[in-house]
Parts: sequence; C-alpha cells; structure tokens
Amino acid sequence: MIEAVCAEVGESYEEVSIVGDADLEQRFANEIPVTFVDGRQHDFWRVSPVRLRAALRGR
Repeated sequence: MIEAVCAEVGESYEEVSIVGDADLEQRFANEIPVTFVDGRQHDFWRVSPVRLRAALRGR
C-alpha cells in the first residue's frame, strides 16, 4: 500500500529494518510499521492510505 500511494503521488520511499539496530529496536519495536514523512513520524501500527496521500501531497 505504501508503494502504491508513493507511486500515485510521484514520491519515493525507503524501507528500513530495525533488526540489529539496538536504538531503532528500542524506539519502534512496539509501533511496527512506522511511517515517517520528511523525517517526522507520521503514523504507526496501521497506515492509512488517505492520511499518507494527504501528507505527501501537502509537502
């Protein structure tokens, strides 16, 4: 879904694994998946395509 929304609005995305990174594991283990837009946490647990689309278009 993230890939489809990004393609629709012409944005790229990067998937990052928290496995093996103690800091990321500690910060985000209970919030997977976590999405960030422009370096700020946007959503976690459930990613809403409507909210993600709006955030990416509002940049």
